[in-house]
Amino acid sequence: MEKSKVKAHIRWSIFIPMSVILLIAIITGVVAPEQFYNAQNKIVQFAFEDFGWLFQISGNLFLFICIFFMFSKYGDIKFGGPDAKPTLKYWDWFAITLCAGIATGICFWGIAEPITHFMNPPKELGLKPGSEAAANFAMTTSFIHWTFIPYAMYAIAGLGIAFCVHNMKLPYQISSLLYPIFGKKVYGTIGAVVDNICMFAMVGAVAAVLGVGAMQMGSGLNVLTGIQTGKTLWVILLALLVVAYIFCSWTGLTKGIRWLSDKNSKIYLFLMIFILVVGPTTFILKMGTQGVGDFIQNYFTRTHYLSPIEGSEWPRWWPIYYWAIWLAYAPMEGMFFASLCKGRTIREFIIVNLICPAVFGIVWFAVFGGAAINVQLTGGGLWEAIQKGGLEASVFAFLSHYPLSKVISWIFVITIFISIVTLCDSMTSTVASLTSTAYNDENQEAPGVLKIYWGIVMASMAIINILCTGGGKISGIDATKQISTVAGFPILFFMLIMAYCTVKIIVKGEKYDVVYHPETAQVEEIVLGSKSNGETL
Repeated sequence: MEKSKVKAHIRWSIFIPMSVILLIAIITGVVAPEQFYNAQNKIVQFAFEDFGWLFQISGNLFLFICIFFMFSKYGDIKFGGPDAKPTLKYWDWFAITLCAGIATGICFWGIAEPITHFMNPPKELGLKPGSEAAANFAMTTSFIHWTFIPYAMYAIAGLGIAFCVHNMKLPYQISSLLYPIFGKKVYGTIGAVVDNICMFAMVGAVAAVLGVGAMQMGSGLNVLTGIQTGKTLWVILLALLVVAYIFCSWTGLTKGIRWLSDKNSKIYLFLMIFILVVGPTTFILKMGTQGVGDFIQNYFTRTHYLSPIEGSEWPRWWPIYYWAIWLAYAPMEGMFFASLCKGRTIREFIIVNLICPAVFGIVWFAVFGGAAINVQLTGGGLWEAIQKGGLEASVFAFLSHYPLSKVISWIFVITIFISIVTLCDSMTSTVASLTSTAYNDENQEAPGVLKIYWGIVMASMAIINILCTGGGKISGIDATKQISTVAGFPILFFMLIMAYCTVKIIVKGEKYDVVYHPETAQVEEIVLGSKSNGETL
């Protein structure tokens, strides 16, 4: 790959305020952990009570817009223009999208979520724990949380940013998508504020994923080696993770994340096939088929459930948490996805970045969720294992019922490690790019020192968050849910603006004909065939 001829520099308007804010958060978490948690809790409660309805509606809105673009005439628009050539093969593109999106989560929640909903459905719905109705609810809920809506959030952001970068030739920044509203003013204070907010959300979301991953790996090592799991082990694992993903981020897209994503995706396929073949195949196929039917029939009922009369806390701790963490990721994931799609059409973008990973998610939860329910029904005691060892113990309790359980468990631990490294690799590179001057160049890499810096900061946030779980007041998983919701809440409103801009900029693309000059950092508008004076960013 040819190196960029333009040297990247630090964007101090992003680097300094975000460093200060995150440093204050880290110090607060060290000095006053209980107050740190209480502050998060108040924000989460406010977000749920006053804006839970907007969280629920927005997910389907983003999905509808993506489907519209896929089937409309705009689906034929190619990123980079008619002559642009793809930079990635379909498999590499899909593998990176899958692993940089929700793959880390499915390792943790593939067993934990279906069993939790099966054995502990919201009592307000009148479902008997362990019943067939509860099983349908468990499968449908898992499908909703891990398939179309999260990737629609990523895709709606990615579509707009990709069009701005590859077709309008605007700088590789999230704020470029606000050009239809603010014009060239977006590259001043407005753009800096937007990028800071998105970056804060991403750091919080990555911290949550790191925390969950460390807890699950700790549980696995406890089962396999007898090492005592807990905060000390979690911190050690986080240290290993940060070294690995910083190194991979340093190597760049082609050497790091592409290789990791390819291997990771193949391991996922192997694990699914193993469970399907060795496990109760017929039951899995029946449960999956029935679950998909229930998912289709009750989709809108389940995606809009808020319990306003009986006041269930379930929507807060499940769908609202998920929508918040996906929203927190969305602008940065969209920015990352935009870097991969040059030479592809909008229709291809939606198929690879939304439809394919969503279908994969359905298959994954049908296989692992169905198999887990079968283990519970046949006396496997998965729910009891979760009650004793936490949600992070669910996968390894499940695998103990299968042949070669220790071997597969080790593979799972390695898979979790690689999954986290893959996701954090992509996000570290994206965060570093956002805090350096963006030159709209697919060959441009952010300075390595920035990747190291932000990689350490995100790991520090994860460590502080899991250390705030003392006193038995909150579990480690609940702590990660808190920080995820806090991170995603402000992005909810920004994502609605991004969706509006995405529609406007693609549908009315001729109104925003501009030329960006990276050498001089100028945006030049072209109006009715005549050029206006360039404005320095």
